[in-house]
Amino acid sequence: MNAPLEKTGKIMLVGLGPGSSEHLTARARAAIAEADTVIGYVTYLRLVADLVKGKEIIRKSMTEELDRAIEALERARQGRKVALISSGDVGVYGMAGPTFEVLFQSGWTPDSEIEVEIVPGASALNTCAALVGAPLTHDFCAISLSDLLTPWPTIARRLDAVAYADFVVALYNPKSGRRTRQIVEAQRLFLRHRHPQTPVAIVKSGYRPKQSIELTTLARMNECDIGMLSTVLIGNSRTFIRHGLMVTPRGYANKYAVEAGESITRDGEQAGRSLSTGLEGWMASIQASGKSAAELAVEYRLPEDYIATVLATGEPAEGG
Repeated sequence: MNAPLEKTGKIMLVGLGPGSSEHLTARARAAIAEADTVIGYVTYLRLVADLVKGKEIIRKSMTEELDRAIEALERARQGRKVALISSGDVGVYGMAGPTFEVLFQSGWTPDSEIEVEIVPGASALNTCAALVGAPLTHDFCAISLSDLLTPWPTIARRLDAVAYADFVVALYNPKSGRRTRQIVEAQRLFLRHRHPQTPVAIVKSGYRPKQSIELTTLARMNECDIGMLSTVLIGNSRTFIRHGLMVTPRGYANKYAVEAGESITRDGEQAGRSLSTGLEGWMASIQASGKSAAELAVEYRLPEDYIATVLATGEPAEGG
């Protein structure tokens, strides 16, 4: 086996977090200090202007992600240390993916002479949630409404699926000067499955000088100021807003009641065990119900073939 080549250049994929200096990680700050060259979208470079003085700066436009990655590779081949920066987390709608695509196409492997380091940062999903309360305490997902690289039918199917499945959803890239219809269609799809009063938070430029926060409802969210610097958080069926805070319960009320300052387990439930309506309890109840797979599929909003398999075998369908 050949020994790994001596590292001559380095690409550091750096997540800046929301953009405020106090939310930049220590490793991100050190990576920028270590770099000879810093590459990024012009807006991101402004966020760290005080950290990049005296370095080679390569500014690129919003749609030039592959160009940024190619520039980083070329500089690293010259033996330079390159910080390729993204706001938020570099691996969440950031530059990590395009950079690895360019690297792999060039024949790069982890044993090559160019070292690659990923420096994580807080994504908009985390930072915007922190500004409005605790909306992500239960299952959630993120969907970008940008159709610059993804066909709209693919985006629409994802929106419809997660709306139906009752996820809390963070919408990235919700609207721009040219893309104004996508957020309208997203609202239309969500209203097929969600109550119009479902809580929604819209955070613009979180932790930056022009930060703004609006708490609204699904029915009225498109009356708010939404742009490319906004993240839209749509709650699930249990999410509520109280005292200006958006909160999604984790589900403790299903198992516990708080009485006289003590946590009391509800009848039929056991601490540390699955809910009585968890997998085993649910399987037992449908087996004993006497209902058909079609009836149960409607009741539980689950695929009929999955229900039929459970009824026939007494076990969840593999991969179901």
